[in-house]
Formats: sequence, C-alpha cells, structure tokens
Amino acid sequence: MDVDNISLRFGGLKALSDVSFHVKPGELFSIIGPNGAGKTSMLNCISGRYSPTEGRVRFEGRDITKLKPNKRAAIGIGRTFQNLALFSHMSVLDNIMVGRHHLLKNNFFSGAIYWIGGAQKEELEHRKAVENVIDFLEIQHVRKATAGTLSYGLRKRVELARAVALEPKIILLDEPMAGMNLEEKEDMARYIIDLNEEWGMTIIMIEHDMGVVMDISHRVMVLDFGRKIAEGLPAEVLANENVRKAYLGEDDLEIDGASVHEDEVA
Repeated sequence: MDVDNISLRFGGLKALSDVSFHVKPGELFSIIGPNGAGKTSMLNCISGRYSPTEGRVRFEGRDITKLKPNKRAAIGIGRTFQNLALFSHMSVLDNIMVGRHHLLKNNFFSGAIYWIGGAQKEELEHRKAVENVIDFLEIQHVRKATAGTLSYGLRKRVELARAVALEPKIILLDEPMAGMNLEEKEDMARYIIDLNEEWGMTIIMIEHDMGVVMDISHRVMVLDFGRKIAEGLPAEVLANENVRKAYLGEDDLEIDGASVHEDEVA
C-alpha cells in the first residue's frame, strides 16, 4: 500500500497535508496522534469514503484513488469503524455474512432466500468460512444473538469478524480497542497479532492505547494537525522529540502505559 502526498480539505479546513507513507505486505502498521490529528480521515482516504484533494493511493501497484469503496473491498481492502456500524437488528451470524457479499458470484444476497443448485453450494461454502471466523474470534456463544443486544466489547469483536470475513489482503482498524477493559484489550491484541502472523493480513491500525501500539506494531507513523511528524520503529517514534511535544509538550512521553524519558533517549 502506497499513500503518496495525500492532502484533504473540507472547505477552509485542511484535515491532511501532504502525507506519504508505504506499508509493506505482511506489516502491522499503526497510525497514532492526538485527537483531531487526521488519523480517521487518512483511513477514509484509503478505504474510499473520502476522495483526497491532492495525491493518490496505490494498492498492489494499482492507482485506486478514484475507486469506489465497494470496489476497494472487492480487491481486498477491509475495514472496521471507530463508531460501530453493525446492523443492530440482525443476528451476529447474519452481520458477519454481510462481509462475504463481495465474494458472492450471484447478484443478490439475502439470508431469507433458500438457495438451490450451485447457489446453495456457494452459500454453504460461505457459511463454513464465516464459522471459521466465528471460531477464531471466540464468539460461538453469541452467533445467533441479535447484535444490538451484545456488550460493547463483543460488538467490537463482531465488527472485526465482519471485516475478516471479506478475506481482505489488507485490513484497516479504526480504534479496535476503544472502550474496552483490560481483559478485552488483551484478547483483541491477540486476535490482531494472529490475523497478521497466522492469517497473513497486512494491517493498518489506529489506536490510542500506546502500550498496545508499541508492543505489537512493526512500524508507527505519527500525525499532528494533519501532518506527518514521525515514522519508524516503535522505539524510534517514542524517542522522537516532535512526538513528545505533540502529545504533552514535555520531555517525558507517557501515554497509556508506554513511556520514555530524556535519559533513555540521549
């Protein structure tokens, strides 16, 4: 994934300013920064929800800057959202099945339709794939539950399941651990690592828990007021003076359990 000189404006507001970066296949790449830094705007440019004012996005060597979100999903770009986007009246199973619709050969999709012939066989294959995702994310006990009745942590896991069901080559995670308790965060971190290492998915993640980010990321990029101020290995980013100033305006950076002090970076 290549993001080249992306700028994004909303009227007189510049949300992103000339941001470039490259994510290697198989990498777990995190984007961090203070609130309002442009992190979600960047994911929206990659997923196609926003069209950048300037610059381009390339995936597997192909310029996808003008591609619609559904077309990006079809070529292997999945995502979750900061604010849950589940169908609250549908079951967990049906929510996850929605994530498979780009893989269906048929021109329609409905859980209420009885399939026959080749279509029936296709649906069985998709349901088997969905059950694998359900097992992986350990949500078997709520597979038939209505999504809107679940706890927040479980709904976040269902949203991840729906994105994973697409079988994406690259998955965009927008604050996957927001609002979770410590145990739920540890579980989610484990799932993300396994998706990257065992399922072979490239991951671009936004996350505010610096302890998690620094523990599991291969590389980290920092945005501040829409500009890239740092990029590199987690330890390098923590030691960066501009990063410390962006978060606290001090010489010590201490964010959600990850910290670095002046005598450690001299």
